Amino acid sequence: MKRAYRYRFYPTPDQMENLAKTFGCVRYVYNRALAERHRAWSQEQRRISHAETDLMLTGWKRDPDTLWLAEPSKGPLQAALRNLQTAYVNFWGKRAGYPMFKRKGKTNDAATYFRNCFTFRDGRLKLAKQAAPLRIVWSRPFPEGAVPSRVTVSRNSRGQYHVSILVDCPIEALPAAGGQVGVDVGITSLVTLSTGERIANPRYERTDRVRLVRARRELSRKKKGSANRAKARLKVARIHGRIADRRRDHLHKLS
Repeated sequence: MKRAYRYRFYPTPDQMENLAKTFGCVRYVYNRALAERHRAWSQEQRRISHAETDLMLTGWKRDPDTLWLAEPSKGPLQAALRNLQTAYVNFWGKRAGYPMFKRKGKTNDAATYFRNCFTFRDGRLKLAKQAAPLRIVWSRPFPEGAVPSRVTVSRNSRGQYHVSILVDCPIEALPAAGGQVGVDVGITSLVTLSTGERIANPRYERTDRVRLVRARRELSRKKKGSANRAKARLKVARIHGRIADRRRDHLHKLS
């Protein structure tokens, strides 16, 4: 099965500049391809295929007005077109809504690199058109000998950078336990097992939820486009991140 390992990394100033350009180009290519496909259907009642958008990308990179599309690696731009095609397939299959335009500052920036656009040797990951490998914090062990097939770098609203490395992991069958354990969900405790063991309820999340509601209420009162609204958005994102981190740590203790 395929499994993704996500880590935080700290880019150098040059890498930050390269990633900023890449994120912007990915957003532009996705939005422009979406606009072309929407126009073709609304005006000509025809569907534009993924292969056609790929040819359009080649023309955009040669256009004097958009020569800057050739500055970042071609891989993330092609991946953006694949993501758009997947969004349309899910829409046609009634598994999702109509694809939406990506707005700067409203969605997390992300770029996907396939195997020919990065190198991974001895625990050092280097992206195409970057001089140095990423400074990754290996917060959990990476499978020894695993060969990444895809890498996705992202930047959230708090300015934090993360990298998700996709690898193929074999599934090993676990030995049969031969026993049964009953689980009862409670109020004072999270769960109670039939063996008598009790797992405490993480009451801290209740406090964080109250803070999150207050932060969202403050955000809704701020004027759109103002600096105070940007600060309020960061506060909401920080609380969201704290809740996710605490939940992950709690689940790790349970396992």
